[in-house]
Amino acid sequence: MTSPLDSPTSDAASAPAVSAKGLVKTFTGRSGTVEAVRGVDLEIQTGEIFGFLGPNGAGKSTTVRMLTTLTGITAGSATVGGVDVASDPAGVRHKIGVALQEAGLDKRQTGRELVVLQARLFGLSRTDAAKRAEDLLELVELTDAADRLIKGYSGGMKRRLDLASALVHRPDVLFLDEPTTGLDPASRLVVWEEVRRINAQGTTVFLTTQYLEEADQLCGRLAIIDDGKIVTEGTPASLKADLMTRRGLDTEPTLDDVFLDVTGRQRERLAGEVSEVA
Repeated sequence: MTSPLDSPTSDAASAPAVSAKGLVKTFTGRSGTVEAVRGVDLEIQTGEIFGFLGPNGAGKSTTVRMLTTLTGITAGSATVGGVDVASDPAGVRHKIGVALQEAGLDKRQTGRELVVLQARLFGLSRTDAAKRAEDLLELVELTDAADRLIKGYSGGMKRRLDLASALVHRPDVLFLDEPTTGLDPASRLVVWEEVRRINAQGTTVFLTTQYLEEADQLCGRLAIIDDGKIVTEGTPASLKADLMTRRGLDTEPTLDDVFLDVTGRQRERLAGEVSEVA
C-alpha cells in the first residue's frame, strides 16, 4: 500500500533543503527606503524541523515570503529543494507546500472536495486525486469528517485540513506560518503531533511561531531574527546552555529567556502579571 506521504525527491537529498546567502529585501515608500531583511544566511538540512522566530516586524515573514516566491529578492540568493528561488520560482513552487496562518479554505466545500480539487490542480487524474485525498485525510485524522462542510470544522480541524492540502504534491519542504495561533491547548498538541508525523515521513518543515514552547518541543534547530538580521542560531538545548553559562545561572533558562536576551527585550513583573517591554 502506498504511504500517505512519499519520501522527498532524491535530487534534493544532495543539497540543503533551504539555503539563503546574504538575503536582502528593501521596500521603498513615501517615507524612504526600508531594509526589512538585512543579509540573512540560513542553511537547513533535509529532514529537519527548523524554527524561525522573531519579534513582530523583525523580518521573519518577509524572509519566508522570499523563500516561498511570494515576494522578490532585492539582493543575495536562495535555493529551496535545490532550486534557485530567483531564476526558477515555478520550480520552487513544485518543491514546497505552504500553510499560512489564515487558512484559505472554502467553507462551502467538504474537506474531501477541497483536497481532491487541490490534487486535480496539480495534475492528478480523478482516480489518483481521490486516492491521494483519502491518504492525506487519514494522515491528519480527518477521515470521519471528510464529507462534512468545512464551515462546521473547528479551528484545529481547519489547520489539519490546511496541512493536508499543502501536502498534496508531496513537497520536499513544508512552510508552516504560525500553525497553532488561536488554537486551544488540546488542539495545539494535536497539530504538534501531525507536524511530527509529517516530518517522520521525510518532509522538511520550516516553522515560524510566536510560541517559544512550541519551538522548544518541535524544532531540532532554530534561528532568531531581529531587526532584519539573524541574532542567534542553534539547537534549543545549546542556546539555553549558552545563556546559562554566560549569565552564570543556577537553573536552566527557558527558550523564552533566550529570546528575550538575544533580542534585547526584558520582562517587567507588575501586580502578579508578566508583560514584555522594550
